Amino acid sequence: MRDLGTAGAEPATGGEPEKAWDEDELLRLMDVRPAGPGRYRAPAHGVAVRNVVEAGQLLADAVVAASKEIPDQRVASASMVFSRAARHDAGIEVELDVPHRGRTYSTVQARVSQDGRFCCAGLILMGADADDLIGSTAPMPDVSRPARPFERPGMRVQGRELRIVDDAYDEDPRSVGPPELFVWTRFADAPPAAYLHSALMTHPVAHWTIAAALRPHAGYSEAMAHRTISTGISKVTVAYHEDVDVTEWLLYATRVVYTGRGTTQSEGRVYSEDARLVASYSVQGMIRPPTGRLADPSTAL
Repeated sequence: MRDLGTAGAEPATGGEPEKAWDEDELLRLMDVRPAGPGRYRAPAHGVAVRNVVEAGQLLADAVVAASKEIPDQRVASASMVFSRAARHDAGIEVELDVPHRGRTYSTVQARVSQDGRFCCAGLILMGADADDLIGSTAPMPDVSRPARPFERPGMRVQGRELRIVDDAYDEDPRSVGPPELFVWTRFADAPPAAYLHSALMTHPVAHWTIAAALRPHAGYSEAMAHRTISTGISKVTVAYHEDVDVTEWLLYATRVVYTGRGTTQSEGRVYSEDARLVASYSVQGMIRPPTGRLADPSTAL
């Protein structure tokens, strides 16, 4: 694997070494394996500094499962509501139901659980490709091209490179800015299947909404999440427009359109470096005072 990013295992709670995060590990977790009719299983990652599976990973698991269940169609869109957190130290089960399978579109319902407990539910639209009748696309934002690497601890993945436009992801609560983030991402190696490209592209979609929502508000920053403010992702919806190559630079353009009543909502788009709109997404998150003392940030929302 070409090393594009900074890897690294950090000490986990209690001094036990954390399993290193790299592109191969993400693919191992997302490339769910059949476990019976309509059932798939993702392995455990193991010890992690923060023992909460990211929303993008759970959605990517369902995308891969649906792609294997209906291999002659591609994922056109996927949506998931996150009701209970899943842990890194246990495997994940994805159970599918296909209420409609058609020649043009198929509907797949996904239920994700861990240790027999429900975690989240999703709805995936599978579709057969067709030639264009008409075509148009929203223009790519005029932002700077990839600059210096972003190396926030806890988000480092060897083989994945993140670069933040204008260094806008700032954990200093004194820094303020508009409720938006523009992030360039690419992976070192190409996975062997198109649906795994889609899965890797899906993984970072939910990274940026909370940080973008906090930017306009002096006295708050992403560094406070899971410590002095309670945050989490409630729902993610992704529409997959074009084929994607995750080894090329992708621009994630996230803008928050509402924050209030303990929630935040963003709209986002993913562009290739040659300005093709490859995906669009919306993310709903939670931002509210903690209900109790957030004593353990490794598991707190």
